[in-house]
Order: sequence, then C-alpha cells, then structure tokens
Amino acid sequence: MNAAAFTHTLSGLARSGLGAPVLLMIILLMVVIPLPPFLLDVFFTFNIAISLVVLLAAVYAQRPLDFAAFPTVLLVTTLLRLALNVASTRVVLLHGHSGPDAAGKVIEAFGHFVVGGNYTVGIIVFAILVIINFAVVTKGAGRVSEVSARFTLDAMPGKQMAIDADLNAGIIDQVEAKRRRGEVVQEADFYGSMDGASKFVRGDAIAGILILFINILGGLAVGVLQHDLALAEAAQNYVLLTIGDGLVAQIPALLLSTAAAIMVTRQSNAADMGEQVVSQMFGSSRALGVAAGMVGLIGLIPGMPNLVFLSLAGAGGWLAWRIARRSATAAPHPAAAAGAAAEAPAAAATEPRDVTWDDVPQVDTIGMEVGYRLIPLVDKAQNGQLLARIKGVRKKLSQELGFLVSPVHIRDNLDLAPTAYRISLLGVTVAQAEVLPDRELAINPGHVHGELPGTATVDPAFGLPAVWIEPGLRETAQTLGYTVVDAATVIATHLNHVLSTHAPELLGHEEVQELLDRLGRSAPRVVQDLVPKTLPLRMVVRVLQGLLAERVPIRDMRTIAETLAEHAPRSQDPDALLAAVRARLGRQILQSINGLADELPVITLDPKLEQILQKAVQVGGEGPAPVEPGLAERLHKSLAESAQRQDVNGQPAVLLVSDAVRTMLARFVRHGIPNLHVLGFGEVPEDRKLKVVATVGR
Repeated sequence: MNAAAFTHTLSGLARSGLGAPVLLMIILLMVVIPLPPFLLDVFFTFNIAISLVVLLAAVYAQRPLDFAAFPTVLLVTTLLRLALNVASTRVVLLHGHSGPDAAGKVIEAFGHFVVGGNYTVGIIVFAILVIINFAVVTKGAGRVSEVSARFTLDAMPGKQMAIDADLNAGIIDQVEAKRRRGEVVQEADFYGSMDGASKFVRGDAIAGILILFINILGGLAVGVLQHDLALAEAAQNYVLLTIGDGLVAQIPALLLSTAAAIMVTRQSNAADMGEQVVSQMFGSSRALGVAAGMVGLIGLIPGMPNLVFLSLAGAGGWLAWRIARRSATAAPHPAAAAGAAAEAPAAAATEPRDVTWDDVPQVDTIGMEVGYRLIPLVDKAQNGQLLARIKGVRKKLSQELGFLVSPVHIRDNLDLAPTAYRISLLGVTVAQAEVLPDRELAINPGHVHGELPGTATVDPAFGLPAVWIEPGLRETAQTLGYTVVDAATVIATHLNHVLSTHAPELLGHEEVQELLDRLGRSAPRVVQDLVPKTLPLRMVVRVLQGLLAERVPIRDMRTIAETLAEHAPRSQDPDALLAAVRARLGRQILQSINGLADELPVITLDPKLEQILQKAVQVGGEGPAPVEPGLAERLHKSLAESAQRQDVNGQPAVLLVSDAVRTMLARFVRHGIPNLHVLGFGEVPEDRKLKVVATVGR
C-alpha cells in the first residue's frame, strides 16, 4: 500500500467514525494477544513516528487552540505505548533466552546500537532519560497546565465582559461576538483538559520506571530458574532486551512530554513557536550586542578556546548590527519629518471680507471635542482607531433604534484638559470624561479576585470602579476578573451609552420624514392616509420620540403608522396614541425584555395603591398627577428595591400596572430606576404567562 492509499484509508475511517474504535480495539488486542516480533517492530516504529508528528504539530501550531485535540491525542498515544510495553514484556520473558533479537529488530537495535551492548551504560542512559522526562519536563508541564487552567477559568468572566463591551461599542457584530465567546469557552476547556492530560504523562513516566525493574527481575528469574542460564548470560540477554524495550518506549514518551510542555507554555498569539522565539529573542539589537561583547571578553582569557568564542562573538555582533540598521531604516528620521512640515506654505494674508451667513456656525446634532493628547486616536495617519469605533457605534445604534443616527462631528479643543473629551447633543454638553491614551482601563464588574497597580478611576459609561493600568498587565487583569478595554473603546462605549440614553433627542422632523418616505415606497397607502391627512408630522414625531424615551425601537414603522392611522380619528392626544402603539407592539416589547421565555416575572402594585394613583391621574388630567410627596418617596424606594432584587436574580425588572396609570408611572421611574420596565395589562399578549414575584404596597 502506497502513502496515498494509506492516507485515503485513514481519512475514510475518520469520516465513517470507525477510526477511534478501531485504534482502541488494536490497543486492547495488543494487551491480550501475543504479537510476533515483526508486528512489534511495526508498532514501535509507528509509535516513534506518531510522537514526532505530534511534537512537530505542537511546534508549528499558530495558537494552542489550533491543536485543541492534543489532550485526546496524548491519552491515545499514552495508551498505545503502555500496550506496547505489555506486548513486548510478554515476548521478552517468553523468548528472551533465545538471543537479543527475540523481541524484534527495533528493541535489539536500541539495546546494542544506542547503548553499545553494555547493560550498565543502558541503565544509566535510561535513568537519565527518565529523570529528564519525569523530574524536569513532565513535572514542569504539569505545574504550568494546572496554573494555566486555574487562571483561564478565573479570567473567563472578564473576557466575556470585554467581548460584550466591544459589541456594545459597535467594534464587532453579533457573529464575531459569538465566535469570540466560543473561543473563550474552547480555551477554558482546552486548558482544563491539558491539566488532566498532564497527569497521564506523569503516570506514564512512573509506569516506565516500574516496568523496567519488573522486567529485569522477571527476566533474570525466568532465565536462571526456568532455562538454566548462567546469571551473567541471563543478565546479558534479558537486561539488554529490557533496556532496549525501555528506551524504545521512553523516547516517544519524552517527545510527547515535550509536546505537552510546548502546548501549555505557548502564548495565544497567532504565530508558530519559531516566529515567536526569533521575534522576541533576536529582535533586540542591544541584547545581542551585549551578549556578543561578553562572549568576546571570555574568548580573550588565556587558556579558553579562543577561536570558538571569538567566532561566535563576531557572528553575534554582526547580527546585532544588521538588526539595528534595519530598525533605523524602517523608522523615519525626525529631522526629515520636521523639514517636510516646514515646507508647508503659509496662508497668504487677505483683506477682511464682509460678514455673511457662512460665518454663523450650525449646531451639530452630535459633537465630540477632544484634548490634544487624544488627537492620535482620531487621526488615521497615526493609526487612530476611534473613528472606526464611532462608525461601528452609529451602525449598531441605527440598526437597533430603527433610524439613521446622525454623524459625529469631532474637533480638537485646546481649552480642554489634554486627555479629556466632551460629548454634546445639539450644542449642549451632555457628558465629559478623561482617558489615558497610553494605558488600558481595567473595569471591576463586582467580582474580581485582587487589586491592580495603576490609577484608580471610574468607568465613564456606567460608573463602575476601574483602574488605568499598563498594557502589559492586561492578561493579569483579565485573570483577576477585570474587564480590560483600551482608551478608544472607553470613549466609544461612553458615546454608545449617551446616544442610547438620549435617543429621543436624535430623532427630528427630517429623520421622521425620511422614515415615512422609505415606508411610502413599500406601503404608499398607509403613509397617504396618515400624514398630513390624519395626523400632522409633528404629532408623529412626538409619538416616535415617546417610544424611544421608553426604550422601544421604531424599526416596525409599518405597524406604527397603521396604528396611528387607525386611532388618530378618535384622539389626537400623544399619550393616548403612544399607548395604542405600545399595545400593538406588545410582542416586540416583551421579546426585547424577556426574550422567547414563556413566563414573564412581574412586579405589581397593591390594589389600594393603584386606586390612589388612578384617582391622581384623573384629577391631574393632561398635567402631572398630584401624588403626596411622602407616598411618592416610599413608592420610589420600594420599586427600586424590587428592581434591584430582580437584577441580582438575573431576571428582568418589569412593573405590570393598569393601562390608566402606566404612562404616569413610566415617567415616574424613567430616570430614577432606568432598569425598570413599566408595562400595561393591555400590552401583554394573551398567550404569555405571568409570574408575580413582588407586590409593592403603600
């Protein structure tokens, strides 16, 4: 069978799902059925070859997760090697008296060629290999895998929150977020499996030592007592065969232990081990130059092998010179950059012109001002990432809210602090904060396992405690449970939060007219019956702004327009129209709150309290409902406590009330308890189950 046919056969077995069962059956048969020396040679050769393949696959893997099947491969190869030990032991003890080739040519070759036919040398070589494998490689790899597994599991919440932060900032979409979450879970599974697989390697090393002594004692007993051999002759035959058998098994074991050590000590960068070593060890001309100088000084000492040391020092110095020269060529000279800037022509002086309308600045819908140290974040020439992040925020919000969010106009402001930025809506500042562009923000989500060195601060978007840390501490911070983001992501997340909170202010007449024009191309009759025939445009704007104020997207413009056209002839009151639209969008509202769950946990009001509120609404008419201040304070406190309990339990906070008081209560809790959703009974579909989790009384 040629190589192509063999590969085709293996792939066919793998596709049919028979590969693993067939291999395990072969391993079991090797333990039970005596194998002839020829098959032992084949299996020992295969064992060495597969160990080399595993080692090279570990070396050339770009990341540890690229070889995610390594723990399983390690287990199977360990079982194969132990089964070969059992099969070869049987042959050595049964036929060892006949000569050194009784267990096959591979064992004989290792017994004679590798250790020179001297069993004393063989025992020493075997002992050295066992010490290297057991005491150095296996023990170290086991410790690293144990620590990596623990740190990876501890870092999972921080990494998940970092993914959520990138998703909320519009840096990534849902597909990329799902892929990254799967990668985090896969990484945790991999290091957990490697922690267990290292125990297999350690046990295999111990088993190799025990099998060696058992085989030597058993061989001497069989040779002397059963075959009447002299002690020296029995030792010559059985000890050499046992040493050869042990070396044949120990060398693949050392290869696999080395592969396991490489896998658990690899970084998660997308580069193979050779690239990482070359770039990180030999990327510094200073390190190479100093090392070459020290080697050269040693070479000048009388009595040392001067030629070797001086030759190596010369090679190291030449390599350091080449690296330094390449770095200098890649970086532009500061004087050249300054000269290019000086060549820019100065603006010619012109006579004063008359004042025109062009001198009256227009107010930006969304504006952002940055200090001079933040200019590189918005400069494409300096690889600034903030512009791309802001575009991602606008795209994500536009898709979620249902209308095109206006562009963000960014300008520098020397009156601001160097690291400060300011967000404005319609010319009015609504948020401002400071970031450190050369550091990263480690946000404490509430369950971290330690403290970090850095500058304590507060996350500008959500007010969580945070620390500005050096970029090199990112992995450590994630391990401790922090969510780590860079300065551009901090600003983008803050902008996303501000725009989401002030979404009604972003929707004006022009945006609503564009929505109606787009709807008119697919449903012209709906638009013709609505504006201006039934409702003026300003009334439609108020209803849509009311929906956005209550965090209801306006993506379904057809349903909204049809509902307005149906109810507008009976009432022109914006609150009544808003209630009618919300009732029609009830399924969409509930799905955004509780997903596809059949049961909705709700908070209700005591009937007596609800009657008091209904009377207050009737007295207030179209104005604010007159509620006694003490009652309003107690009600607000009780609702806030109930909403907090729902958050702690991981459930949405929903207040279910009668339709008559829903609008009043929605305005009452809008700013004080933003995570509380207020629903009316008419907005809940009939097929949705309700579960009362709390009742708020007087």
